[in-house]
Amino acid sequence: MFNSQRLKLARERRGMTKKSLAELSGITTRTLSTYENAGFLESIDENTLSKVAAALNYPIEFFFQDNLELLQQNGVSFRAMTKLSATKRDAALSAGSIALELNDWIESKFSLLNHDLLDFSKEKFAEPEISATLLREHWGLGELSISNMIHLLESKGIRVFSLAENCLDVDAFSFWLDEKPFIFLNTMKTPERSRFDAAHELGHLVLHKHSSNNGREAEEQADKFASAFLMPAASVVATISEYPQLDDLIKLKKKWKVSLAALIRRTFDLNISTEWHYRQLNIALSRKYGRTKEPEGMEQRETSLILTKVFDALRNKGIKRSELLKELNLPLDELRALTFDNNYFGLELISKMNNVTGTKSSTQPTTLKIVN
Repeated sequence: MFNSQRLKLARERRGMTKKSLAELSGITTRTLSTYENAGFLESIDENTLSKVAAALNYPIEFFFQDNLELLQQNGVSFRAMTKLSATKRDAALSAGSIALELNDWIESKFSLLNHDLLDFSKEKFAEPEISATLLREHWGLGELSISNMIHLLESKGIRVFSLAENCLDVDAFSFWLDEKPFIFLNTMKTPERSRFDAAHELGHLVLHKHSSNNGREAEEQADKFASAFLMPAASVVATISEYPQLDDLIKLKKKWKVSLAALIRRTFDLNISTEWHYRQLNIALSRKYGRTKEPEGMEQRETSLILTKVFDALRNKGIKRSELLKELNLPLDELRALTFDNNYFGLELISKMNNVTGTKSSTQPTTLKIVN
């Protein structure tokens, strides 16, 4: 049966209004509205649906499946909610819904880890700095620099997906669903910024699981958590002398794989820099590098290890990309956007194992172990 919920979601994912999609499809807005509000239909004009599907670049089969899990705005952490347009917000939420369906498919084939996160949301006076320290202790990290944030998060049972949103206000977002934590990272940011975003969203997951994760206060708490988690106080104080110079910080930021701006802020928070010195460092940073360029930045972006293992396993079984796309009924560009542009979706496999068809019974559950 045709599912109108999926039509609306696909339209929002593409950032289209009803009017723009109707015009692109060559149908009336009234017809499109009828289809979007119809619920489930046993029959639908095939020619009209073909035009709409082509305009959205979604396979027709996508619209004939069960309801997707719709993310609620108040349950998702967005960095700049007040600045975020409804179109951009709905597009990001729709990406999350599609990722949930992809995650369900992966979990039907592979055994993934349960989460190992602490919950500080019920602590009335939980401090981000203390919470970050306690979580580091719980995970046995001590004062060590984190080599790969995404790998660490996945090793603790967090599902991490990517976004390819050309929107400065959609840095990242996170949420809990059925006791599973999810984080989405925008790959349009610098690698250093993406690491901080990952730590920021981790902060939301542990600080705001049972409380509001939106608003200025929540964002400030998540920022402080991220800073403390990536740059442990004892490590920073032992490494950086008082009143550091910009060139010295450029060299030292590589130790923690953070942006220069983030390290400058950390020196102020830990009283290594006075307020005046902190301002002077920011002025020097702005004059020399601007606000978008990262001096001596990381060469490689961190990506998902879990998704790499999943698609490597499919590749080793000879399952072709076309077979997987047919089973998932998702457009290729969406899968690329959600999987850190995994090269499985850029290659058409040549080999094919006997009796492998890409159906849900084609692979047995597999335990994926991550070594951080």
